[in-house]
Amino acid sequence: MIHLEDLINNLPLVGRNLLSMLDYDPSAPMLFSSGLFWLIFIIMLPVYALLKGSKPKMVVFIVFFSLYFYYKSSGLFFLMLICTSLIDWLISRRIAKTYSMGKRKAWMWLSIVISLSILGYFKYANFFLWNWNQMVQGNFQPLDIILPVGISFYTFQSISYVVDVYKERIAPTRNWFDYLFFLSFFPALVAGPIVRADYFLPQLEKNKRATSAMVWAGLWLIIIGIIKKALIADYIAQYNDLIFNDPSLYTGVQAMMGVLGYTMQIYCDFSGYSDMAIGLALIMGFRLGMNFNSPYQSRNLTEFWRRWHISLSSWLRDYLYIPLGGNRKGTFRTYLNNFLTMLIGGLWHGAAWKFVFWGAMHGVGLAIHKASQPILKKIPDNWFTIFFSWLLTFIYVSLLWVFFRAASFEDSILIIKNIFVDFHPGQLLEFPVQRPQWCIMMVALIIFHFLPERWGEKIENWFILSPWIIKLGVFLLAVQLVIEFMTAEVAPFIYFQF
Repeated sequence: MIHLEDLINNLPLVGRNLLSMLDYDPSAPMLFSSGLFWLIFIIMLPVYALLKGSKPKMVVFIVFFSLYFYYKSSGLFFLMLICTSLIDWLISRRIAKTYSMGKRKAWMWLSIVISLSILGYFKYANFFLWNWNQMVQGNFQPLDIILPVGISFYTFQSISYVVDVYKERIAPTRNWFDYLFFLSFFPALVAGPIVRADYFLPQLEKNKRATSAMVWAGLWLIIIGIIKKALIADYIAQYNDLIFNDPSLYTGVQAMMGVLGYTMQIYCDFSGYSDMAIGLALIMGFRLGMNFNSPYQSRNLTEFWRRWHISLSSWLRDYLYIPLGGNRKGTFRTYLNNFLTMLIGGLWHGAAWKFVFWGAMHGVGLAIHKASQPILKKIPDNWFTIFFSWLLTFIYVSLLWVFFRAASFEDSILIIKNIFVDFHPGQLLEFPVQRPQWCIMMVALIIFHFLPERWGEKIENWFILSPWIIKLGVFLLAVQLVIEFMTAEVAPFIYFQF
């Protein structure tokens, strides 16, 4: 029996344990799929609702909540986020007050250089130092640098904001806290979507409350995101990791299954995070826009990049491809601009040559697709050509994911070599017997991924309009499935490292 005196005596211990949970733990950053986040979010939400009627109070409250969320994800780097936002806001105000085009451009480039310099130091310093030492055959000692979570995402948001102010697409925010709200908004802070100021800031200015449809649509996206990440991605990752961690131990069939598994894993992991982020924002009354649209239905690479990581693709198009000249300077420059855009997009994903190669090959693929347009337009559009173009695109994308995931370029080549050299079709029948749950999960995922878009919309509308008891049942079912298949610990999102 628990006595009141024992409870009182243990209060200091309870307090210390509570503070330790709320403090930053480098080994356990706060994730959308963690119980602690949902506990804090549920506590925060009623306070947010009460303050929603007063925009200044709401902004201050969410800014502090977002900064605390970032502190739990990346420690004291939240101070760097504050400094970055203040510098960009001051420069944007200066640009708006300057009439000389030369000075406006100089201020814009100052902001871009500062942002890219910070990103370059934390993300690429060791990469460039290692390559320099390889050239001069020096003794390379890596710098002790910790990459702040989400720096690639909020840096791109920061750059687009300043460029849009320079080009007079938007006016700078009247106060710094509004801009800090935009840059630090916790649903999109650590892994996107990359939110554009011209899309987000008008919503902040209007400060509308979420409708019931938005709230239930947000909850639906959160459920879908949790299923994608915590149920599917984390489960199938257990087998995929075996293949990629030591590819020399596995046959071609096993390697092929690992590649297919990772192709689906990275989609479920990243789109699952995006679904949760978009859903959280919807519940709070903000729209972040779609970030994934069934990308593996694509029949060519151009379509794939219109469906995959849409916020990054559109950012690269508007702030890199078009400024480089886009398709306005002849055929060769169009191909070159495509290639350079994807090359830089690959380097954005990670400071390693395998990411550069991954981006470059996507650039080559896009150039080949554009160059083939006169021939492709003459080919009849029937079921065979549709299937063949889809299959070719899917194989190309899947094989390139090998370079994205493998520990080294050599491991990537070994995995692909195993698939094409050590492939024994008879083993395909054995695999479902050895890994039945993995196969069932993959088949179910593929079926749902290829459902017509209108079917998904009907299911979502059914959930929105259903009685609360049905909503509760769906939610509890999702939680039960996650608990049933969950791994020993909550796995970080793949894109946290970018």
